[in-house]
Amino acid sequence: MGEGPMGDRSESRRPPSRRSVLAAAAAATLSGAAPPVARAQSRKVKLGVVGCGGRGAWIAQLFLRHGGYEIAAVADYFQDAADACGNAVGTPAGRRFSGLGGYRRLMDSGVEAVALETPPFFFPEHAVAAAEAGLHVFMAKPVAVDAWGCRVVEEAAARLTRAGRVFLVDYQMPTDPGNAEVVRRVRAGEIGKVVMLNSHYFGGQFNDPPLGRTIENRLRNLVWVNDTALGGGYHGNACIHAVHAAMWVAGATPVAAMGVSTRGRPSPHGDTHDLYSITFEYAGGLLHNHRARHLNDRLTGFDFCASLVHGHGGFANVAYSGTATLLTDTDAVREEVANLYEAGAIRNIATFHKAVLAGDATNDTVRAAVDSCVATIAARDACLRRTRLTLAQVRRENRRLRVDLRGLRD
Repeated sequence: MGEGPMGDRSESRRPPSRRSVLAAAAAATLSGAAPPVARAQSRKVKLGVVGCGGRGAWIAQLFLRHGGYEIAAVADYFQDAADACGNAVGTPAGRRFSGLGGYRRLMDSGVEAVALETPPFFFPEHAVAAAEAGLHVFMAKPVAVDAWGCRVVEEAAARLTRAGRVFLVDYQMPTDPGNAEVVRRVRAGEIGKVVMLNSHYFGGQFNDPPLGRTIENRLRNLVWVNDTALGGGYHGNACIHAVHAAMWVAGATPVAAMGVSTRGRPSPHGDTHDLYSITFEYAGGLLHNHRARHLNDRLTGFDFCASLVHGHGGFANVAYSGTATLLTDTDAVREEVANLYEAGAIRNIATFHKAVLAGDATNDTVRAAVDSCVATIAARDACLRRTRLTLAQVRRENRRLRVDLRGLRD
């Protein structure tokens, strides 16, 4: 899912050397220049890309641009999508797989790592197959559409970690140096006790599934975002950016969620809601209020506030675009967050390559990715049920959403 205007930068207490190091690192990453260690590691990772739609085809190009990957195989349900992606990244025709089982043929083709970029309904199945094959995994978010899938992905990631394989979930916000510095300072207590988080996600909508809702016409062009079982719905697929960011700032997982939601788009025939008002509760009394609108944004524009952080002694904001900010009576930090949709993916691709070559199976993105997914599922279901749901209850229920895949090609 994709979502920076220029922002101010003011002096802070950070030593100039730290600022210059952060700026140099970001500049090197965005320019494509590799740090000295990466230049010495010249071996190319044999990567397979599963899911060659908009983001899958786009991110395959970023892997290729990195220079440390060979796009050895691609797979998509639709052969034309696999061929278009394969042509763009130089994958031989015989290594472009299609159909529901294309991912299996890709994983059996000699790749050592996979990038999973399909509708998230398929991630648990694909993660298990990757674990069984012993492959390194680079996965888009969200990791699943239901609590059952979150558990399956978590177990697959744990199996790969034990085997010394890398499992990275591609969230962009924590890769940004300015955001990371603001979060570090918040957690260090520089704005005092954090008592309130606020976020919103005001964006556009994707096409609803065509009338008749055949399964094939729900698999392309992000139509699946409107289908809760295939894509997790708008809250699970888009708003999860803000939920994940708030949890990152808090350094904790919410214990419960409640709220209301409805469908406001004209003539909806996908089942996802697109208007949300949600409150997350954390242990110790911290509250996180989230609002969302996923309607036509042609006139109002895209507006994504990741997390406004209110503390007893100050204020902070981590951002997907604009400026990462921290303000107190005696200090201010303002760091531009530039082109994070691409820049964050580039950083994660570089991190993944470095970890694969170093055998670093720390895999520290998995815990937050799974927990934030469970949190969004709890909020989505609490809205639908018009009740308060604890995350513990959602995990115990372990609900699984089903999709009728009959009639699709293997």
